[in-house]
Amino acid sequence: MTYVLHYAPDNASLIVRLALDHADLPYEARLVDRASRAQTCDTYRALNPNGLIPTLETPQGALFETGAILLWLADTHGGLGPARDAAQRGNWLKWLFFVSNTLHPALRMTFYPEKYTGDDRHDQARLRRHLQQQITTSLRNLDAAATDWQFHAPTVLDFYIAGCLRWCAVYPADTDRSWFDLAAFPALHTTCLRVEALPACATLIRAEGLGDTPFTAPRAPTPPQGSAT
Repeated sequence: MTYVLHYAPDNASLIVRLALDHADLPYEARLVDRASRAQTCDTYRALNPNGLIPTLETPQGALFETGAILLWLADTHGGLGPARDAAQRGNWLKWLFFVSNTLHPALRMTFYPEKYTGDDRHDQARLRRHLQQQITTSLRNLDAAATDWQFHAPTVLDFYIAGCLRWCAVYPADTDRSWFDLAAFPALHTTCLRVEALPACATLIRAEGLGDTPFTAPRAPTPPQGSAT
């Protein structure tokens, strides 16, 4: 079966796209038009009732939640993560879940603080500053623990981390993002370099208009179709 990846450019679906292309898995990329809020329509919610991106249609049904999709792909297809009986599996899993449960949600809150504080701009700015401190601590911890999850070959966790690092530098577009400096995290910078060197990254760049250095020196996307926000 050919998978169907429901995506929007420069959304979390880019991480799944990297995994699919890196493993050379057949899939159809089906645009979810965020400009028209297609993620909230009944057809899309029938696949993903939360109305979030990505969704991956598989022979076992529609999968959603980025971490769940990545782990399912890694367990279903070789070459995307440690084998189930590998000695490194436990350490790798704990950091995969850390990124999925801690880092990624904190980032999303910085993008949409009004969902958590209401319309007061001061409250939004206060929450964003607090989250930026939390994210910085999370990145330091990931960087220090690189031997737990950074292997000879990249895994889906490398793709997930690279995506999160990109968004730290690019979003929200109308705010000060000088709090983030990739150079402060040498192991994470290495991860971004490794991902950018992959053929799958070249495919991603073309498909979503992410520029030549989407992770080490990212810029706002210029997608050939669709909208990131």
